[in-house]
Parts: sequence; structure tokens; C-alpha cells
Amino acid sequence: MKKTITGRNVFQQLKADLIGKDSYRGVTLTYSWLANQFGHFSLGFIPTFLLFLYLKKRMSETQASLYSAGAISVLWLAFETINFLGPLLMSKPGGVKKHYVFQPAWGNIAFDTITDLLFFWTGAFTASLLCAETSAAAIAVVVLGLLMIYPAYYWYLTKMYLQAPAYPFQFRLSQWNTEHIPQEDVALIRQFMDHKTPGMHLFLFGPKRSGKTSLSVAIATELSIRHRSAVYTSAMKLYCMFFDHDEGTSNDMLWNWRKASILVIDDINPGDPIKEDIISPDRFLSFVDTFSTNDINRTVLKETSVIWVMGDSDTSSQKWRDMLHSIGVERGKMISLNLRLDAGAEPSTMAKYDLQTQS
Repeated sequence: MKKTITGRNVFQQLKADLIGKDSYRGVTLTYSWLANQFGHFSLGFIPTFLLFLYLKKRMSETQASLYSAGAISVLWLAFETINFLGPLLMSKPGGVKKHYVFQPAWGNIAFDTITDLLFFWTGAFTASLLCAETSAAAIAVVVLGLLMIYPAYYWYLTKMYLQAPAYPFQFRLSQWNTEHIPQEDVALIRQFMDHKTPGMHLFLFGPKRSGKTSLSVAIATELSIRHRSAVYTSAMKLYCMFFDHDEGTSNDMLWNWRKASILVIDDINPGDPIKEDIISPDRFLSFVDTFSTNDINRTVLKETSVIWVMGDSDTSSQKWRDMLHSIGVERGKMISLNLRLDAGAEPSTMAKYDLQTQS
């Protein structure tokens, strides 16, 4: 069974974030989210209180408290509306609208904006209630508090799914804006992401600085946001994991690679300028089979959706597909993406991609 995060896991993480000391354990994504929302609450509370101190000299305290909360709430609504619409309307110098290879998840962004507004407004009306007790402010605080329950749970849970894989950096698919990739190739990446059954395999070939790792992290990040359990690892670390007899997890791990729905295997081979493939498919399979109680490693690789970050030698892709087919992976579930840098172009700004499916 692939692992999902339970309510108990959420409670344990919340307890660790609220009680633990980040001075010795580091800051988690969940802790950062909590701190961020407290900041949003404060940005509603503090300006409302300051505005109340100004207005109460010119009107009754009851009016001042409600006007202050209303004004600050409208102010943050206007700010977040501009902040949300900005990327939609953003243009490059010269008036050309910004192009996304992969469109941002606008619904996800809108939900995040609404969540921020709920915290802004709750802070504003909490300040109003403390400044002058009114039934309107009390009702607003109760209603906003109830509305915040689901968004708060969703985003905290999402942050847990994002921090568990131990990605090397935070990177979303809409940030991967390398040009010159055909829409049909983008559609194939979408096919990998949207496939309902497990066991899809995506091979990413390319030289150094061609964007293999960035693309793999971006794809896996989007799947983590969809609440799919994922693990990011290098090939060398995975070779050691093959020998692990214990399928359990430590206290700070929600799942291991055998329990993940998505597995990203980075640095299988270095790629150009190193021409030689250090790890061959046969050699990789020998590591897989070293610990083979009930063929557990083969079974996991077959049933898990895997992103393989390979070297530059796409001529070896057929051998890798044959290796996967030998352990039971259907050829129709394998996709190859070959990244090529254009001659004379800067790797970070110009790249050409060829992507094909194998059947």
C-alpha cells in the first residue's frame, strides 16, 4: 500500500511545529506556513488597531472599531486582487504578454489568495472586537474562523506532502520556462502527471545544465501538491536503499521509497561533458536484485511512477526500457524526454527538446 498522510500524522507534525525549537532542528515548510499565516493575521490586526486609535477621536468607539476593520479588510482585498491578477496580466518589456510553457495552477493560486484574505480579515475583526465589543465583529470572527478550518487543514497537509520527499529546492512547473518545446511534448508530460494508474516511467536524458533535475523536481512537486506521496533521491542513495530489509520508517519520516507513489531518481549518469555511462541498465538491475525477498524491489519499481534523471546518452534509452520491461513494466507506460542544448546558446536560456513515447 502506498502511504498517505493521516490525521494522526498531521497532529504529530503540528505538535512538533508548535513545541519544537527550530534553533536546533531547522525550520520545516509546515512551520514556515504557520508563521506566514500568523503574519497575515497580524497584518490585519495591527493596522486595524492603529486606525481605531485615530478614528475614535472623531467618532464613537463602536463606529471606529467597525470602520477600522472594514477599511483594512477592503484594503487587503484590493491588494490581493492586484497581486492575483498581476501574473495573469503581466507583460514582458515591449508589451508582449508573458509566456508560460506550463500554465500556473490558477485555481490553486486563487485558493491560496482566498486563504490569505481569510487570515487578514480575521485579524482585522479580532482587533475590532477587542477595541469595542460589537455583535457584528463577533459574528464576523466566528464566521471567518469556521471558513478558515478547511483551507488551513488543506494547506498544512499540502506542506507536509511537499516537505516529506526532501526535494533539493522548491520549484513549480510553471517556473520551468525554457522555450522551444512543442505543445505536443508538453502534453506528454501532462500525460505522465495525469495518468490515473501507477507505474508510469519518465526518462529524462540530457547534458549538464539542460534542466533535467529542475524538470523532475517541478513535475514531482506538482504531484506532491495533489497529495501524492513522493521521494527524491540520488541513484547512489537508492542503491543503498535496495539493501534495506526494514520497510518501516524512522520518527522523522512519513514514508520510505517503497511506500511512495512517486519516485525521482536523480544523477543516474552524469551526462555531457562526461561521455561514458557509469551505470548501465544491467548494473542497475543487479543492485535491484541484490536484496530480492519476494522480488520486493522489482515489484516496487513496477508499481511506482518513476522519473529517471539520466545522462546524455539517449542511445541507451532502449536498453533502459528493455530492463524495465523485463521486470514487468508495460512499454506503453514508458516516456522518454531528450533534452538538447542548441549550439552556441546559453544553457540557462536556450534549449531544444525532443520528446517521444515508446510503445
